[in-house]
Amino acid sequence: MFDRIAELALHRSRLVLTLSMLAVVAMGAIGFGAFGKLQSGGFEDPSAPSARAQQLIDDRFGGESNLVLLVRADDGGVASPAAESAGRALTSRLRGEPTLANVISYWDTGSSALTSRDGNSALVLAHVKGDDTEQGDNASAVIDEYTGDRNGLTVQAGGEAAVGDEVPTQVAKDLALAEAIAVPLILILLVIAFGSVVAALLPLVIGLIAIAGTFAELYVLGSLTDVSVFSINLTTALGLGLGIDYALLMISRFREHLAEGAEVPEALRRTVRTAGRTITFSAATVAAALAALLVFPQFFLRSFAYAGIGVVVIAAVSALLVIPALLAVLGHRINNGRLPWAQTVRSAEAPLWARLSRTVMRRPALTALPVLAVLLLAASPLLGVTFGTPDERVLPTSAQSRQVATAVQNGFTGSDESAVQIVTTGPVAPADLRTYATALSRLDGAARVETSGGTYTDGRANRPGPAAAALGRPDAQRISVITGLTPKSDEAQDLVKAVRAVDAPDGTEALVGGTDARLVDSKSSIADRLPAAIGLVAGTTFLLLFLFTGSVVQPLRALVLNGISLTAAIGVMVWIFQDGHLSSALGFTPQPMDTSMTVLMFCIAFGLSMDYEVFVTSRIKELHDAGADTETAVTSGLSHTGRIVTMAAGLLAVSFFAFGTAHVSFIQMFGLGSGLAILIDAVAVRGVLVPAAMRLLGRTAWYAPKPLRRVHGRLGLTEGSPTEEKRSPARV
Repeated sequence: MFDRIAELALHRSRLVLTLSMLAVVAMGAIGFGAFGKLQSGGFEDPSAPSARAQQLIDDRFGGESNLVLLVRADDGGVASPAAESAGRALTSRLRGEPTLANVISYWDTGSSALTSRDGNSALVLAHVKGDDTEQGDNASAVIDEYTGDRNGLTVQAGGEAAVGDEVPTQVAKDLALAEAIAVPLILILLVIAFGSVVAALLPLVIGLIAIAGTFAELYVLGSLTDVSVFSINLTTALGLGLGIDYALLMISRFREHLAEGAEVPEALRRTVRTAGRTITFSAATVAAALAALLVFPQFFLRSFAYAGIGVVVIAAVSALLVIPALLAVLGHRINNGRLPWAQTVRSAEAPLWARLSRTVMRRPALTALPVLAVLLLAASPLLGVTFGTPDERVLPTSAQSRQVATAVQNGFTGSDESAVQIVTTGPVAPADLRTYATALSRLDGAARVETSGGTYTDGRANRPGPAAAALGRPDAQRISVITGLTPKSDEAQDLVKAVRAVDAPDGTEALVGGTDARLVDSKSSIADRLPAAIGLVAGTTFLLLFLFTGSVVQPLRALVLNGISLTAAIGVMVWIFQDGHLSSALGFTPQPMDTSMTVLMFCIAFGLSMDYEVFVTSRIKELHDAGADTETAVTSGLSHTGRIVTMAAGLLAVSFFAFGTAHVSFIQMFGLGSGLAILIDAVAVRGVLVPAAMRLLGRTAWYAPKPLRRVHGRLGLTEGSPTEEKRSPARV
């Protein structure tokens, strides 16, 4: 296959480039519409009890309150005649909005829960209709229309709908800033690395093709199923990074062959035959790691699998087809635009990596143990990790929805927006409803329980509240457990579990929803499927590395070392984003680790670490198969691959680190964590732990039982043809 690709590039290069350019234009035109197809949200399991509760409340009761309007009176408090008149007018106008339902106002109900303790602020609650995307658009229109100074009132918007509107808007701004930083910086680093402007531009071409192609893929998938808007971030970072990785590998190899005196056709054939196999196998390992995200039901995580697999495949295919065609056309002109102080091409070997490898191989335990100790220390914050889901705290304190949430938490006694919401799947007799509500009101953390039959506090019934009539239907009942607990706190989650432990009224099921219930269900859903995801990643990685190396020990060694580096990177993120270190410098609010983002970071970083595993192992195995002893194979292999791995890792880390400038904390965590994991793997693991492990394992590193050796002989993947290997051992 790779020989045919090389011949196609040599004899039909302009045709390949013309068709590629047309494909990019078409993909760009299609992908431009992707943004209109992608959705916000997607953090919940659609089959979870809380999701079923939300759907039932939406269908039968007009929906949960997800928009909170905080209304402040400029003079005289919210009970003054002027404020009351303006408040009633505001409420009336909101009830006339077709995109809103269940509008509840302090001025209609007189509820103490809807007015602040100091009497200067009041709440108007509403449900914004539509799915995640429609809610965002509808909420944005309402917020633009009704917030600001209005007839002696100052109105601010908060709640889940407002957060869902602000977060994607902020992420889009952050993405533009990150790319504005990353792309020029990467180009400068590429020029310095290659010493040639022409050679430096080619990796960016592959990155842009990968991004355009993946946008087109997301447009198609977004037309068929739910796809998260946040997948755009992964597409740009990973597309740019992998495009650079694969192009860097192929261009470096081609320039080395030219420097050795090979003619352009022969240099291209040897490049495609060897580097092409490495790229193909590397892409397979990264895609396999990302495929594990399909195990999870949350479309937020599944979307990253769609985007990630797409960008990996497109980057690999374009590197295998477009780069050879460009190299065939350019030939020796690949070195044009050479910097005055740069060599035409650097030596294939990196003396620093060779010296480091020899030092480690001589004293494997002495050099590896300090590195392991540092990595384990970095991983230690994981012992105290807690998990959560995104809320207004991921936004900066200047965000409107963040300010509203803080004001409600500090100045109000609890509201319907943060309540535990319960809905029954069938009718409930009045006596059964009283018994159920009484039991709920006695739970720790329950301030009061509101039902269609009355309000309950500490087991005592009071007269029905002003909104009681809206809580009952002939075919269902809705119960609100109002709490003054901090949303998403451990105590609030414990209350959800306690509510679910109360026996439901006879003949019906009580579904528990609300913000805290969704958090409990999201964590449970991910935890239940995490072993399957890890098993899928480990199993596919083991299989692919076995096919590549013919050893059962090498895959195990790779899994253990990659696991150590990943836990170290995630541990540092816990230390920063959960424990709050560097919060003032980075401008975020410490909070529990985002469950979905942590899983995503694990899969991304694991896949990329396997990318570099393949780069290094392929060369080591080639030398081992040629008869070199372990020390020679490892030292020479690392000396030939070390520079490429560090260059690729450094450039990829830049594209991720650029997200550290974001103003949404989970985007910051994803970018900084992924970039750190890449650097730890490229330097500590490839530079120290791999040679130390290979030295300690010795010949055992290449062990496989006889039946598996026969399997590998038939199905295994090798680097280069036998003729090529005899003539000139392939370099990665």
